[in-house]
Amino acid sequence: MSDSVPPPEPPVQTQAEERAEARAAETAAIRRRWITLGEVLAVIAVIISALTLWNNWSERSDSKAAESAVAERASAKAAALVLTTADIGKRSLTLKPAAAEQSIQSQEILFPTALGAASARTTGEPRIEVSWFEHALEKAREAARLPDNSRGDERLPVAIVTRFIVDGDPHEDVALYDIGYTISGRLLGGHSVELRGLSFVTRVKKGAAQAKLDARWKDVLPVK
Repeated sequence: MSDSVPPPEPPVQTQAEERAEARAAETAAIRRRWITLGEVLAVIAVIISALTLWNNWSERSDSKAAESAVAERASAKAAALVLTTADIGKRSLTLKPAAAEQSIQSQEILFPTALGAASARTTGEPRIEVSWFEHALEKAREAARLPDNSRGDERLPVAIVTRFIVDGDPHEDVALYDIGYTISGRLLGGHSVELRGLSFVTRVKKGAAQAKLDARWKDVLPVK
């Protein structure tokens, strides 16, 4: 029987080879760690970039919203007309808007129906004149058996429709006002009505202005 040949023994690694393999394994491990760290840093960079973009967008959006809100408030304020007296005379009131950026184009002054005075219109010169309602007011006070002389400032409610312009845009305002006046004299000798000023009451819809005015007139000057 022939002798069997034993398998060759694996080559014995030298210490130098072992150290080389260990260094190679350590280098590979370090490389894997650096790759992993680089991926993490890349993800973090993407997240930071996304957060920066979102923050910038949010700030711009908030800024635009704030600017829009300010513009809307300014527009609403400019469109809200309040009339004041630029000059007070005994027989006339010169009117002007409280806001300087408003320019009055025309007005219609409505008087209470029961007063019997026709409405008055102005163009480019906002004003109220005693002659528009003086005789009718004297008759109404006589019918209501009111004193010949005022006991302080009296009130005559009116509705004023004002067409005005702000920054080139047309607007219309309808509001109730009280005309302040005094009256003196005697029935046979004639009365004298003098104007004292104008006071804002409330803003109303145009279609309801006359009805609101008539209701206020009944409170101010009830017929006895």
